[in-house]
Amino acid sequence: MSGQRELGNFLRTRRAQLRPEDVGLPDYGDRRRVPGLRREELALLAGVSSSYYTRLEQGRSAPSPDVLDAIGRALRLDQAEQRHLHDLADRAKRRTVVHRPPAEQIDAATLGLLEAVGDVPALVSGRRSDVLAWNRTGHALFASHLDPAGPADPGNRPNLARLVFLDPHTRALYADWPGKARAVVENLRMTAGRHPDDTLLASLVDELTVRSPEFAAMWADHRVSPCDSAVYEMRHPLVGSLTVRQHSLRPPQDEERHIVLAIAEPGSPSQAALRLLTRATAPSPSAVKHRRRLPGALDGPHGPAQGSYAPSWPGKHGRGCTGC
Repeated sequence: MSGQRELGNFLRTRRAQLRPEDVGLPDYGDRRRVPGLRREELALLAGVSSSYYTRLEQGRSAPSPDVLDAIGRALRLDQAEQRHLHDLADRAKRRTVVHRPPAEQIDAATLGLLEAVGDVPALVSGRRSDVLAWNRTGHALFASHLDPAGPADPGNRPNLARLVFLDPHTRALYADWPGKARAVVENLRMTAGRHPDDTLLASLVDELTVRSPEFAAMWADHRVSPCDSAVYEMRHPLVGSLTVRQHSLRPPQDEERHIVLAIAEPGSPSQAALRLLTRATAPSPSAVKHRRRLPGALDGPHGPAQGSYAPSWPGKHGRGCTGC
């Protein structure tokens, strides 16, 4: 979809989500053909002419940053939504050069951070929510039904968005599945606004739109939000119900990848459940002693992690670099 159409769709959708009383305008009880503010009402709040705003929604005007800020304030956008608005406007001004991006890589420093968290469930996700690596407890908590070595294959990596919407195990894992699903969509839409030329991301969105009516409805809502931190109740098939806060951290100087950590409140039953999960999935001493070491395995406090693997990438000297 063109940048002009995306910008217009975002503005129309957000305008429809506001009522006159939300922005201090009188509501005379008149029947409106469509929900939300009228174009002339939004233009009045933003301090621009109605005709100019109409051209903007129709993709026939290129707004300045100041005008975008005024429109964002009128729409009551938060910081993340305001940034998304500017991303869409920048996209509308330039010709998009579509290309197939290379497979995402993960550097030794990020793998080192993943190993350093020990038994805390953790994974590294990429721009399109592909799992680039996970530690043993991260695999056990988020996707114990999948091949632990999956992230090592760039062509078949687990994808968090695809799992949330299309995988029954992941759907059952979250007590508030709609809340988790909305967070995934809102973050994915922010990424799509920043990277309109990413054909793999566009293909993922197309696939989910076709295969999941719920994704299609949430995507059409045009809401955006970063997945920084959220509390989720999880229903794990091995250790039962537990509540964790999922933190999404960016490695230094890297906006494309995120380290996702699942942390339970100290002293809580949920923390005890995570400790049980760690013990239950730890390799036995005899297995560690006798089995052959697989390339790319991340070690934990109990020795080589039997079910946790990270991809091996060529280092600057041409050797495989796992960060271990």
